[in-house]
Amino acid sequence: MYRKFTAEFVFNGHKILPGTPVVVTDSAGTIIDVVEGQDAGDGIEVFQGMLTPGFVNAHCHLELSHLKGMIPANTGLVSFVQQVMSNRACSAEQKQEAMMTADAAMYAAGIVAVGDICNTADSITVKNQSKIHWHNFVEVSGFVDAKAQQRLDEMKKVYDQFQVANPGKGNTTFSPHAPYSVSKTLFQLLNDATAGQLITIHNQECAAENHLYQQKTGDFLSLYKNFGIDISVFEPTGKTSFQSWLPMFSGAQSILAVHNTFIDIEDLTFFKNLSKPVEVYYCICINANKHIEQITPPLELMMKHNCNMVIGTDSLASNYQLDILEEIKAIQQETNLPLTELLQWATLNGARALQMEDKIGSFEKGKKPGIVLIEELTGLQAGPQSFSRRIL
Repeated sequence: MYRKFTAEFVFNGHKILPGTPVVVTDSAGTIIDVVEGQDAGDGIEVFQGMLTPGFVNAHCHLELSHLKGMIPANTGLVSFVQQVMSNRACSAEQKQEAMMTADAAMYAAGIVAVGDICNTADSITVKNQSKIHWHNFVEVSGFVDAKAQQRLDEMKKVYDQFQVANPGKGNTTFSPHAPYSVSKTLFQLLNDATAGQLITIHNQECAAENHLYQQKTGDFLSLYKNFGIDISVFEPTGKTSFQSWLPMFSGAQSILAVHNTFIDIEDLTFFKNLSKPVEVYYCICINANKHIEQITPPLELMMKHNCNMVIGTDSLASNYQLDILEEIKAIQQETNLPLTELLQWATLNGARALQMEDKIGSFEKGKKPGIVLIEELTGLQAGPQSFSRRIL
């Protein structure tokens, strides 16, 4: 039993296909072939708009879904982090209900895979019932060197629960939270624990992160004081955060660097000139950046330097929805990047970043990427508010 789909435009994960392409799937959604209309036979379903593979949300915090609407906009990252830490507690029932709602909303928005940050095992039940592929990043933090092994051991318990449950039938790996919350010793332990694996890290989400590493100044000093964290042994590197933490990973890791709001040309030049190449994907969560800091990443600079770009939503604590198409619209408001470029970030690039390219990300034989119809599309240069989506 085959299904056959075509539309005004068919984006296959790489490009807009010429001619009159028809995407042929089996009844389960696996791609059988992409053929010309004249060779597809009858029974073709014709749609107005653009067909695209399902979206990849490369960065999310599903377990913070119960914080939707609780943290006001434009607080700055340091205040935001403190509010998340202070407000994340609630009943198990509330957490599960909020995560189930968020999972269903993401699937309805065309999202087929998620890179998800996990500080607890709370999301396992939801993910075991989800239609989405998940890569679970078990997040480790701790800025005090003396407690580094203890912090890793604590999160090993969470990691083991994910390994046993295998929720979403995806991979689980350790990851550092952020440069301002991981000590040098903990970075070293994580480097050893993640050799050859995919990891993620929140990178340069605010200017204070660079200030900390360059001069040991800035707003994070007040956060450490408020939480009683002794940073007397921390020595600034005199370099940006990115240039300080990236060399700490020497185990052939693939790295998903998230936010990158304050990355600059010196950082990108530093990356280009590394003596030992490192695979880095740069994840943009533009609506979260607007919500917290009212600043957006230097996208055109990053494109000029041929960065591998992907798209995430961050959490409902910092965003009004977990919707990749809404992120694309927001990026279009800030740049002149074509829709096809952004769709590649959201599909094939995201699949590559999460190491799921064999299953999703493009219309290629044997894959099961999902098919999304972008409607109300007036042309490939359509304005940011002119299209919506539905799942086929």
